Amino acid sequence: MIELTSAQRAFLRSQAQTIEPVVMVGKDGMGDNVGRALDEALSCHELVKVRFQAHKDEVKDIARELESFTGSTLVSTTGFTAVFYRQSDRQEKRRYNLKTLSVKDI
Repeated sequence: MIELTSAQRAFLRSQAQTIEPVVMVGKDGMGDNVGRALDEALSCHELVKVRFQAHKDEVKDIARELESFTGSTLVSTTGFTAVFYRQSDRQEKRRYNLKTLSVKDI
């Protein structure tokens, strides 16, 4: 988990507006399967949106659990959606440059 500045957080939020949720939290809530799905999605995409279809009163709590489980950073929660970011370990796969606040074309 990395600490984001407000500018970095705002940049990632703006980038997340154009992506679709790829992980869903359903009636089973935060299970290992949701955590593994988010972990895999973060490995592929770096920035991932999670939609809460159930447990809507626990969005922030479950989002914090997912953040801890995946070693990612919770960028924001809005309504029933949470946005997570985890920088790729491999330099060539990094899509978002948080120092210059730009997106690399892949």
